[in-house]
Amino acid sequence: MAGYYPDWSGDYLSPENVDWSKFDVMDFAFALPTSDGNLEFTQDDSSDLLKRLVSTGHAAGKRVKLSIGGWTGSAYFSTICGSKSLRKTFVSNILTAYNSYNLDGIDIDWEYPGTGGASGNAVSSSDSAHFLTFLKDLRAALPSGAIITTATQVWPFADSNGNPMADVSGFAAVIDWILIMNYDIWGSSSTPGPNAPLSDACGNSTQPLANAYAAVSSWTSAGMPANQITLGVPAYGYLQKSSADHLIQRRGLHPASRHSTSPSSNKTDTRRRRSDITLYNTDGGTTDGQVMFEDLIQQGVLVSDSSTGSYIGAGGFVREWDSCSSTPWLKSKHSDQIVTYDDPQSMSLKGQFAAQAGLRGCNVFSVDGDYINGAWPLTDAVRSGLGL
Repeated sequence: MAGYYPDWSGDYLSPENVDWSKFDVMDFAFALPTSDGNLEFTQDDSSDLLKRLVSTGHAAGKRVKLSIGGWTGSAYFSTICGSKSLRKTFVSNILTAYNSYNLDGIDIDWEYPGTGGASGNAVSSSDSAHFLTFLKDLRAALPSGAIITTATQVWPFADSNGNPMADVSGFAAVIDWILIMNYDIWGSSSTPGPNAPLSDACGNSTQPLANAYAAVSSWTSAGMPANQITLGVPAYGYLQKSSADHLIQRRGLHPASRHSTSPSSNKTDTRRRRSDITLYNTDGGTTDGQVMFEDLIQQGVLVSDSSTGSYIGAGGFVREWDSCSSTPWLKSKHSDQIVTYDDPQSMSLKGQFAAQAGLRGCNVFSVDGDYINGAWPLTDAVRSGLGL
């Protein structure tokens, strides 16, 4: 069981509050490559947080990796890995960070070799070939036993023609494992779809290769052993303004549960009725954007059902279940808002799939979204599915 600890969450979740009994490995996110092959953090306290995370992790007998890159941190990977001199400098600076922070490994989160990611990223048709060369250099430089992992798309790295590689065995020989980022499959949209579909169970998705089942099949077919794959699972979802009554490209709604708390019937109660709740995303907006699982609880649109232990809709939001993707979603007719997200039910199913497929495990992005007053409901659900 692994997780990402983001450096922007230090004020909410301190390294000392991480429950290491639930994790084997933690990725500290993110260090960003600079144009000259160096590394930088974006938060003033990132260095201190990383030292504390390593200290608490090692005290618990667990391992910590430094994740390099990310969606907004992949601008220079192509130019660095494509230059022998910059690649040498980059590897040297990573080794320095590895030793300085007493790390156990390095995670390379290049989004994405050979294909466009965030606006402004350098891209080359030779990216994947250069990436493999860089990983070999990094393996040679790091001490014996150091972990090297990569975060990947739901399909293999792009070949020189921009298509998924048919053979990634060269990567499998040099890294310890990959993390398949099976999330952000759909973002915010007036015609919403699941953030992290388990499968295309109804056979009618517009993105049939973008789900956990298909992703694992794509990677193993290309030569990545199942025990060198971890499945990325999200502790966040997407908020959208929408009046949709189903998720995109689904033939019909087959809800496993439709739960909501009722607004107060006390006519003398002058407080705002729970059906008047408007949900805000991570950045304070109401129309679109990411929203953490813990935020759904803190804002009162999810509550725990004491009789079942499951999370049900509240504040005018009704929980629906999309059986085609095996994910829940919330709908409020009053605020005209929909949330596509994951909860303990869907996370347990992802853990079960990972165990059945023989994967190495699962990795939560990111653990701050699952930290709720000392409890870790999503992580517990994944662990249960994995049989831990």
